Amino acid sequence: MGEDLGARRPSIATIFNPRRGRGSAPARPSVVVTDEDSPGPPLQLSNGAGVRVGSAGVSAGSAPTPVRSPSINLASPAPPADPETGSASESQREKTTKCTKFRKAIFSKTTRKVVVGWLVTCCVTASWVGATHLLKDMFLRQTPASTMPTGPSLPSAPLPTSNTSQPVKMGVQKQVFDAPFFTTWFCTTWTGLFFPMYLASHLCFKRDKSSLKVTLKAIAQNFRDRGVTFGKFMTRCCLFCLLWVVTNYMYVYSLRILDCTDVMALYSAHVSFVYLLSWVILHDQFVGVRIVAVILCNTGIALLAYMDGITKTKTLGGVVLAAAAAAGSAVYKVLFKKVIGEASFGQVSFIFTIIALLNTVLLSPFVAAFYFSGYEVIEWRFLPWPNLVIAAALSLAANLLGNFAIAFTFEIFITLGLVLAVPVSAVLDTKWYAVQFQGMKLAGVVLIMCGFFLVLFPANWPEYITKVLRWGRHRKRNQPRQQPEPVDYRTGLISRSHLRSPSGLIR
Repeated sequence: MGEDLGARRPSIATIFNPRRGRGSAPARPSVVVTDEDSPGPPLQLSNGAGVRVGSAGVSAGSAPTPVRSPSINLASPAPPADPETGSASESQREKTTKCTKFRKAIFSKTTRKVVVGWLVTCCVTASWVGATHLLKDMFLRQTPASTMPTGPSLPSAPLPTSNTSQPVKMGVQKQVFDAPFFTTWFCTTWTGLFFPMYLASHLCFKRDKSSLKVTLKAIAQNFRDRGVTFGKFMTRCCLFCLLWVVTNYMYVYSLRILDCTDVMALYSAHVSFVYLLSWVILHDQFVGVRIVAVILCNTGIALLAYMDGITKTKTLGGVVLAAAAAAGSAVYKVLFKKVIGEASFGQVSFIFTIIALLNTVLLSPFVAAFYFSGYEVIEWRFLPWPNLVIAAALSLAANLLGNFAIAFTFEIFITLGLVLAVPVSAVLDTKWYAVQFQGMKLAGVVLIMCGFFLVLFPANWPEYITKVLRWGRHRKRNQPRQQPEPVDYRTGLISRSHLRSPSGLIR
């Protein structure tokens, strides 16, 4: 009874306070910290049930089981890392990082768009120059009057004399083709291939007839959602067809009077007219540098108008026609954006096909009337069909790239194709037709091209210039600084001071 309660209460066995029975043999250690790398026996901390501690956890049992995970090593320290191996691995990582960045830079989406953009620019330039020069060559085709069949009177021109000493019999040559309206009608008819080519590409890429039906329904539904009825749609298409035909007719007609380079330079001024109309009608942002571009383009047009003097009314008329074609193209583009808005590729191709069908059906009587009345000369026997067909195909290619290449590249590359066509055409004119660019003619072409490039300036172009200037200053600031000169600890002054010496005295 007088026994202490604390003596009768059994003690709690713990890791640090193990309970031993009377007369019992010592038990196996309860915690074993192993060192798999060291050959010595494991470190025993206490008695009890077999418990093995490793990085994978704590396992209890009667016998310790081997664990493959890394364990606590108390016997020997880890070997030091080899500096040469570490530097080699770091250099390998740097090379891998640089290669990865280089591959990402080459195969990035922006790089692909830039590469495709330059290809589109070359294609637009080639198609535009090729179509213009082929049409110009058609108007220069002549044949001797003796081989011509009887018919209405044709404009004649004397045969050029040869520089050789042998005399050449003078004859009369007559034009075999002088039909700008027929040319415009024929080239516009090829525009009807827009929608069939769109459907063909849709089937080639998706290969699903059900998706084609869904696309056609989506095109029709989009017009219905905007409240465009069939009557409104056909009226707008007739308006666009009229603008298209009038613009192209003035462009082709001006080729009868002016050189190809002059016509292309004057037509490229339509970019400045597009900006003016967009600012007024579409309420685009006002950019001062683009107003300067408009002034430069108008000055270039005025110089080209009087490049052959004031008495040359024929040249003045050709310049007016080409400038009017540029203005008509600007009106067409701005009205299309205003009336149609943001249209899909399917809608754009469908509208172009409708315009071509209206041109073929409604304007065919005018083609026949101009031919039979003698207003336009077409000698079917000597008609240069290859020139006409290739020019129509190149015109179609230029229009396709101008409308659909935006899906693969940036719009600026499409626009650059028009202005780069001017110097290419100038080289061809100089080589084939011995055209000389000097005086007011050269100044007018250069001013129009400068205005074209100024229109391409972005709206926030001053910010880019500021960033370039700040980048230059930032590079100067990030240059390695010179090592500071030692400090005189007696006075606390820097020895670089120009007023005091290192000892603190005034110099």
